[in-house]
Amino acid sequence: MEQRVVFLSFSSLLLLSFSGSVDAYKNYTVGDSLGWYDTTVKSSVDYQKWADGKNFSLGDFLIFNTDTNHSVVQTYNFTTYKLCDYDNSGDNDTVEWSSANPSNTLTQGATVAVPLLKEGPNYFFSGDYDGEQCDNGQHFKITVSHGKGLPDSLKDPSDQAPAPNAADYDSTPDTVVPFDFNNPHDQDTDVKKDSGSISLYGKFLDMKLNGVLLLLGIVYMF
Repeated sequence: MEQRVVFLSFSSLLLLSFSGSVDAYKNYTVGDSLGWYDTTVKSSVDYQKWADGKNFSLGDFLIFNTDTNHSVVQTYNFTTYKLCDYDNSGDNDTVEWSSANPSNTLTQGATVAVPLLKEGPNYFFSGDYDGEQCDNGQHFKITVSHGKGLPDSLKDPSDQAPAPNAADYDSTPDTVVPFDFNNPHDQDTDVKKDSGSISLYGKFLDMKLNGVLLLLGIVYMF
């Protein structure tokens, strides 16, 4: 009977060791189904409420579903964010991922994917109409943790220096990402493949162990 208990425990431990999964990088759709607009267009938007409680990490993407009449500005400068002022921002701490054209009467839908490249406070707002859209609710702030670190696809190949101190929020990271990048790479693919292989291997081992247990049960009966 002791042998049977030992075999069952060993089988259970194997299954537990192979059943774990690895957390993947995430894509967050800003505002969920409401998209990225000011309160004059979508009166119920509350982007800070949407962001609060979420765990953002390096390598994650924020997906902004908006139109060509609203812009996406990312800054590490709290003053720029507080003033909703992109025009007077510094080049080394603020990026405009999409630019609206108020003079264009034809408004089209747009999806903008923004990678999270730097730890610490990240601020987002729409900088058009002299900050009017930002004043009308189109802004929020988040804190980005290190997580698993940046994936290779977002790292700067020429940057071999150690990672910057997480407390240094004065400048944008050196990583260059195309401004028309609107299809975030699914960093989950390799992880899922490996996880699937491990799972199948675990099932295979468990089947063999169950076969052994069955034979032991037959021998024990006779």
